[in-house]
Parts: sequence; structure tokens; C-alpha cells
Amino acid sequence: MKVRYRVLAGLFLLSTITYLDRVCMNVVSKYVKADLNLDNQQFGWILGAFSLAYALFEIPTGSLGDRIGPRRVLTRVVVWWSGFTMLTGTAFNFLYLLIVRFLFGAGEAGAYPNASIVIARWFPAVEVGRAQSVIWAAGRLGGALTPLLVIPLVHWAGWRWAFVLLGLLGVLWALGWYLSFRDEPAAQPGISLEEVREIERGRKIRDADHLIPWKTIISNPDLWALMLMCHLFFYGSYFFTNWSSVYFQEGRGMTEDQTKNFISLSYFLGAIGCLVGGILSDALTKRYGLKIGRRAVGVGGLGLSSLFFLLAGLTTDNQLAGYFLATCVLMKDLALPVAFAVCVDIGQRNAGSVTGAMNFAGQLGGFFITILFGTIVENTHNFNYPLFMIAGCLLVSALLWLRIDPTKPVTIK
Repeated sequence: MKVRYRVLAGLFLLSTITYLDRVCMNVVSKYVKADLNLDNQQFGWILGAFSLAYALFEIPTGSLGDRIGPRRVLTRVVVWWSGFTMLTGTAFNFLYLLIVRFLFGAGEAGAYPNASIVIARWFPAVEVGRAQSVIWAAGRLGGALTPLLVIPLVHWAGWRWAFVLLGLLGVLWALGWYLSFRDEPAAQPGISLEEVREIERGRKIRDADHLIPWKTIISNPDLWALMLMCHLFFYGSYFFTNWSSVYFQEGRGMTEDQTKNFISLSYFLGAIGCLVGGILSDALTKRYGLKIGRRAVGVGGLGLSSLFFLLAGLTTDNQLAGYFLATCVLMKDLALPVAFAVCVDIGQRNAGSVTGAMNFAGQLGGFFITILFGTIVENTHNFNYPLFMIAGCLLVSALLWLRIDPTKPVTIK
């Protein structure tokens, strides 16, 4: 096996653990709310604290990876977030949990931008879409496994121990990553000279590149289109990350087992969507060029997801709503690895900074939908109103792909 594929396997595990930790709060929501006496609006702020902190620290942590390398940054990121994952299990009231989840988000920020730096440095350009699809499919696999692993664990040991054990997994990953990975292929023990040359000839980065200044991010209209696309995209993503369990159980009256099955199905289909989206984008790119290869998957995936969100909100059949929502994840996740591949396309050696900027905007979207969902439901007692809003956001996000040009690198000003 080529060494870069072993590196990708490490990122696969990272992404899986990331989503195990993220989705755990969604899966155990009814136990946490009951134990700490929280309503949906308060719980929305608990969930939103993570997204807000993640957004605020995303660009600085992505830029730090560009500057000092992803080996040290990813080690710090995973150790930090794993510590606060374990501390989540010690929560005793609203304020304490709010602070812990905010610091958890601050620590996890930068994980995916730094994974994109690894891909930019370790993979030829023709493999970028596929590499991103593997990482995001792993995240969806983590989401699919979470209810299957965590709910039996909660019944056996309680929700608090679930967070402790998941945090320990992250610490083990960080230790293995720091000991085994090097920032540049040429410095990696055991790699062949032939593979180093293959990577360096095919990748898009240049050693002479410099970090992107803030004024470039602020003044670049193409980057703004990418950021706004991701912002609206994440309205759909964070519904599944944070609120799907509450929606199925409180909004649709499903049992815990039914909810577990639909959440797992959603993320399983999302993993398929990520893999298909990355492979399809690379295939279309090879045949029709980078612009069509990226745009076609982005427009098609998000447009269809918008339609299925609308159908889920309109149907009165609970089982059909669950299947519609699972299909939403399949469709929207076609575009997920493509969005991060575009960050590598236009960011090149500054892929961490560009990914950080895009994911910053996305996490703000995650923050807003998390707060809005809890507030709307608490005040209207209607769980479908937020789905109509998300459908509209995804439609606009799909149309924004027509403005995104992956052939135009972000230039220094």
C-alpha cells in the first residue's frame, strides 16, 4: 500500500471519531435534557455554543496549520476536544454545560481545514476529490455508528460515561498521529522516492506560496460565494447533527429504536453520498473540466436535497418523513467533499486558510439553525416549520454553485 493511503486511513479514523463525539449529544439529548431540566430553547443554546466557538476559531486554526504544519495542529486539536468531550459527562447545570460545549467547539475547530492541508500536501490534484470523499464518508460512518454504539452504552452505564469513553478514543488517535505522521511526504519514514516524486509532481502547491492575508478573504467575491454556499448548506447539515433525534421523537412521536434506526440510515446514506460525490466530481472533471466537474455535483446534490426536505415537512406519514430525510442526507452529501475539494483547488498551499474561511461561514450557519430550530419549536410547537426554512436555504446554496469557479486560485493582494 502506498504511504499516502495509510495517511488517508489515519484521517479516516479522525473523521469517524469527530462525528462520534459530535452526534453523541444529539443521540443522548432526551437524557441530558431530563437530567439537567432543560427545554428545547435552552438545549439549542447548548448545541449552538459548540457551533459558535467552532466558527470563531476555524480560520485561525486553519491558518496555523498552513504556518506550522498539520501534524502538531491536529494533535493539539484532538487532545483539546477529547478533554472537553470527557468533561461534558461531568455537567451539572445549564451554565456549566454551555461553557464546556463552547470550549469543546473551540478545540475541535480546524480539524477539517488541517485535514485539507494534509490532502493538499500528500495527494496529486487528480486524487483530491476522492481523498476528500473518503474523509467525509468516514464522518458519516461515525454518525451512523453513534446511535448504535451510544444508546446501548447509555442504557448500561449512563450518558455521562458515554462522553468519557469517546474522549479516550480521541486521545489514543492523537498519540498515534503524532508518532507516525510527518507534514511533508519527503520527511515520512518508509516512503519511497518514487512515491514522493509522484506526489510532488501532481500536487498543486508551490513552496513559494505565502499565507493568505485577511484582506484577501474579505475582498475576494469568489471566496464569498463559496462561504455563503457553505453557510446555507450547513443549515441542512446541523439539523441532522443536533436536532434529528428531538425531531423524530418529539415532533414525530417515534420510539428510541425507530429514531436510532433513522439516524443511522441517514448517516449511512450520507457516507455513500460522500464517496459517490467525490468520485463523480473527479470523473466529470477528467472528462469535462474542473468547472463542470465541481459545479454539476454541487448544484444537483443540494437542489435535490432541498426538494426532499420540503417533502419531509409536508408529509403526514412519519415513516415516509424519515425516509425522505435520510434521502436528504444522501443528496446533500454528494456536494460535501466537492466543496472541500474546491478549497484545495483554489487555495493550493493555502488550503487550510481557504477551508477555514469556508468552514467558518458554514459553522455560523450551524449556529443559527441550531438556535432557530429550538426557538421556533419552543414557541410554535411545530417541528416542520424549520424544515421549510432549511429547504429554501439549500435551494439558494445549490444556485450559488453557479457562481463558484474552481479554476480561479485565490490570489494575494
